[in-house]
Amino acid sequence: MTTFRSDRRRVLALAGAGLSSVLAGCTAPQRSGKMEGSSSYETDRGDVADGSAFTDVYEAVIESVTQVRVFGIDDLFLEEGQGQGSGFLYDESHVVTNEHVVAGGEEVDLQYITGDWTNTRLVGRDRYSDLAVLEVDHVPDGATPLTLASERPVVGQQVLAIGNPYGLEGSMSQGIVGGVDRTIAAPNRNFSYPNVVQTDAAVNPGNSGGPLVDMDGEVVGIVHAGGGDSIGFAISAALTSRVVPALIEDGEYHHSYMGVRFASVDRLIAERNDLEEATGIAISEVVPGGPSDGVLEPAETTVRRGNELIPIGGDVIFEMDGHPIPDRHALSTFLALETSPGDTIEVRLWRNGQETIEELTLGIRPEP
Repeated sequence: MTTFRSDRRRVLALAGAGLSSVLAGCTAPQRSGKMEGSSSYETDRGDVADGSAFTDVYEAVIESVTQVRVFGIDDLFLEEGQGQGSGFLYDESHVVTNEHVVAGGEEVDLQYITGDWTNTRLVGRDRYSDLAVLEVDHVPDGATPLTLASERPVVGQQVLAIGNPYGLEGSMSQGIVGGVDRTIAAPNRNFSYPNVVQTDAAVNPGNSGGPLVDMDGEVVGIVHAGGGDSIGFAISAALTSRVVPALIEDGEYHHSYMGVRFASVDRLIAERNDLEEATGIAISEVVPGGPSDGVLEPAETTVRRGNELIPIGGDVIFEMDGHPIPDRHALSTFLALETSPGDTIEVRLWRNGQETIEELTLGIRPEP
């Protein structure tokens, strides 16, 4: 595996030198007979164009990307009771995809670009990160695990989304990273996904669970959703690297939990609370019996601004364990990537007109 990854990096590095330096989850495929290990992939295509550095990346990773076909899905998701998404080989026997792709399914099959089919078993899934792991019975010889990028993506970085939009296997779209550290609401669920990567690479129904890779062929995110208007989202490699090993080992992953409701401090919240700057997190509610109960103080009252409630009084958090917390995105990223349940952290905050520090022991986030 190490040799393959080194070769892949070398090929892609040379190719890269030539460069100028709605939910995307499920479609309804037609089911064919289940086969394991058969191949109909045509490798000799005759005369073809030279392609580009993008072609080199595609050819380096495509045999490790799978089509995910799910059967027995609840009619709440699809009328035909079957769905389709994407995934990729994480190690020699496990494939990563989105939790929402396999949610409600009774049976999941995979098909590689070679045409090989395999049966799977669900090892673990995590709703809060929208990640799931499948154990596979068969991996073709050319399919090698993809590497999660160790460096955080940056805005403007070139990326490629590889997967099966609308069931069109082996598709690729190109774009850049349009934003990082996003927090996006989970559809029909009362929580948000943290540390999400934004991209303008086209993603459509069927792309979900597939890799968003950089020009080294490393995974910077797992495609989660397409927001329309040339905006797509992916669960970050940083969060994936924390969640997936736990799913393989234990079948579940525990997220840190504060037990609060909050709002990013904007100009109006700052003015109503006599804050010098519009930055930080205003605590609007503390969940009774939760980790913050008795440690953090919620707003004393609220006033309405259109459809929003402005918290008045209570704590405003500026920093946690030395990490600045200017808004809700920073808070969700800090909790997701820097903490674990049971950690005790220092919270620097504003209370009753003065700065103070409290110690907070994080709990386990309850099931949504």
